[in-house]
Amino acid sequence: MNIFVFLSNMVGSAWLTSVYFVQETGAQGGDIPAGGDVVTGSSTPEKLQELGNTLNQSQAVQDASSQILAPIYQLAEQMSFPSFYWVAFALMVAGVVCFAGQLVFTKLLLLFKLNLNIKEILGDLLGLVVSLIGLVLTTQAATENSTFPENSIAVVSAAVVGALVGFVFYLWGQKLEFQAARRVPKSDRN
Repeated sequence: MNIFVFLSNMVGSAWLTSVYFVQETGAQGGDIPAGGDVVTGSSTPEKLQELGNTLNQSQAVQDASSQILAPIYQLAEQMSFPSFYWVAFALMVAGVVCFAGQLVFTKLLLLFKLNLNIKEILGDLLGLVVSLIGLVLTTQAATENSTFPENSIAVVSAAVVGALVGFVFYLWGQKLEFQAARRVPKSDRN
């Protein structure tokens, strides 16, 4: 399954969901609720819950969900071999080490030079969160679908390799950030 098919399935699913919403609610572009105000008040959570229940029961939404998940399940089935979990675990550890280093050490050093960039901080924070979630999900999937977690040497070696790769990427990222901080005038930083 190539990426274009996957993306077209996702776009099509979002379109189907929005079409169903319009058909079920009778909403039109620019509709304003009675009173000319945005929907507020105690009835909003109930309306949202009702809308969610209605959409969950919709065959169009269920089909859209299936179209989104089917290629992911197919890919997961094809990649369900022990070395995949080793590589995935090592990559997630590398991401955690790299982004944690960037957030803590590099930003601390840049703070002393008064060269912080909020965009870089948010990007590194997102990378750290994604890597942490990926590490947890990889471990959970490996526990349910493979013998990887039971093989202590595999876990330790993946963690060590991941930490080393993450440290190399951290050093590389730190070097790039210091170079960028030297080139950008202070008036252009956010």
